[in-house]
Amino acid sequence: MSRLIPLFFAFFLLAGSGMLSAAPTLDLSAAQQRALGIETQPAGSIAAASSRLPARVVVPPTQMRVLAAPVAGRMEMLAVVPGEAVRRGQVIARLSSPQALELQRDVQQSAAQAALWRQNLQRDEQLFAEGLIAESRLRETRAAASQAFAQHDERRHSLELAGGDRGKPGEPLALVAPIDGIVLEQGVQLGQRVEAATPIYRVARLSPLWLDIQVPLPLAATLKPGMPLKVVAPPVSGKIVAVGRSVDPLSNGVLVRGEIVAGSELLTTGQMLEVELDSQASHGIPVPAAAVIRHEGAVLVFVLGNVPGRFTARPVRIVSQGGGTVRVDGLQPDERVVVKGTSGLKALLGETGGM
Repeated sequence: MSRLIPLFFAFFLLAGSGMLSAAPTLDLSAAQQRALGIETQPAGSIAAASSRLPARVVVPPTQMRVLAAPVAGRMEMLAVVPGEAVRRGQVIARLSSPQALELQRDVQQSAAQAALWRQNLQRDEQLFAEGLIAESRLRETRAAASQAFAQHDERRHSLELAGGDRGKPGEPLALVAPIDGIVLEQGVQLGQRVEAATPIYRVARLSPLWLDIQVPLPLAATLKPGMPLKVVAPPVSGKIVAVGRSVDPLSNGVLVRGEIVAGSELLTTGQMLEVELDSQASHGIPVPAAAVIRHEGAVLVFVLGNVPGRFTARPVRIVSQGGGTVRVDGLQPDERVVVKGTSGLKALLGETGGM
């Protein structure tokens, strides 16, 4: 007979010798454990390695603005490049446009009309106070002046929306940064002719940043906003802010959104990285998926007891699973669980009629 007892012969010896108790407990010699290929490890010893998931760095939409050409024209100046910081109101581009010149001319004309009617109104108010004109004439002057003021405000506002500097008629439109932030993209080249609404720059505020994480459905079901997360490299921490309610049909995963505030300057938009999620920091003990078996409707983990060679089929409850790891209730930290050879132990349970 070989030094290692054949698997089927080990089963025969165990069943025939009475070494198996009626309870779900198995007593095995060292030789029998070698024959079954049994290996154990402490429960909870794989938590960090098993929870890593891929994530992508994105900018929250509320922190991003697109500077677009307000009218058709030609790019006269591009003052910044991607990666450069800008301040709100800073002139970062100039656009030469016939339509802009028309807007500027209209503003100048309406300004002159508004100034004229302001003088007329002041004159008629003085004449009415002296009793030299009728009240009806004053009302007519007031109405005409109000119309001139409104027209000027409307044209001035249209020019401001187009980015024009009303103090410098005839010059190219000055396009300004809409927010404080970093230039992420440049959409045009110097001298290029552009149509209205053509994107020129994309500017974003890069703190905080979001992480888009694809999480397996069983694990996602245990996550809640506010739970912590950790980026593996660079080592920064954050929290979950949203858990998706739809499943990707290809990956069977759920989109979970994290937020990084402190340390966001260490991340780059679009960057792919790994994060660690500890969805049940105070609930359940992580064990390898291979340690968990199902037997006659029960979920079991084989636990090595204080008596050498004695393995107990411990009933457990699955809290979450994903990435080759299962979190279970019913174990104590550092209890040694069987991670290899569970199929042989399960077969022995069936032979003894246990559970």
